[in-house]
Amino acid sequence: MEKIGKRFQGKVAIVTASTQGIGFSIAERLGLEGASVVISSRKQNNVDEAVEKLKARGIEVLGVVCHVSNAQQRKNLIDKTVQKYGKIDLIVSNAAANPSVDTILESKESVLDKLWEINVKASILLLKDAAPHLQKGSSVVFISSISAYQPPASMAMYGVTKTALLGLTKALAAEMAPNTRVNCVAPGFVPTHFAEFITSNDAVRKAIEEQTLLNRLGTTEDMAAATAFLASDDASYITGETLVVAGGMPSRL
Repeated sequence: MEKIGKRFQGKVAIVTASTQGIGFSIAERLGLEGASVVISSRKQNNVDEAVEKLKARGIEVLGVVCHVSNAQQRKNLIDKTVQKYGKIDLIVSNAAANPSVDTILESKESVLDKLWEINVKASILLLKDAAPHLQKGSSVVFISSISAYQPPASMAMYGVTKTALLGLTKALAAEMAPNTRVNCVAPGFVPTHFAEFITSNDAVRKAIEEQTLLNRLGTTEDMAAATAFLASDDASYITGETLVVAGGMPSRL
């Protein structure tokens, strides 16, 4: 990453669920390219640790505790950002939950509610709070998943909520045009704490690697690079699109 550009100089970016994994790498990438980044997750100590790591890399960063399904905390995230930086240019909606491995028809109603609430509804409500502060030429990126295209049995309902984000991307791109572009990244399998089932099991890992054309799992940096592209002016004529970053795993024609 030595040759990294400065596409986000003077920009203010909010990234949700960004103290580890894909979210952290996205925040780091945007920050290294010059953005002031606002990171968040549910636990104060995770936020503090991530802020220290980013500061050590010379990144201008603000950390705010935010459980995305909590209305007060969402509002606080936006308020603190605007108080400190005066505007918002980029929002990356990365928060997601996958509370169960039950089949769809065996899922408890509370699990269905939580999946919908965190993976879809909270993204909409966060943008609702942020919209008045979004600048002309701003950009929103949703983080979906390869499972949006072919929900696997073990995480079928999670996959369906990620399918919803593909539709949300299209709908909001129309609604927020022409001042704000809305795009989506659909990551393949990336070994993170969230995807522990990959990291902890060699057989699973190998099976997934074999489903890719590039014979490897994705990295959080792969996802960050794609997100940074869509958020940047390099993608200024792209809106309403989903970029699949999955090593050639089947998505759609």
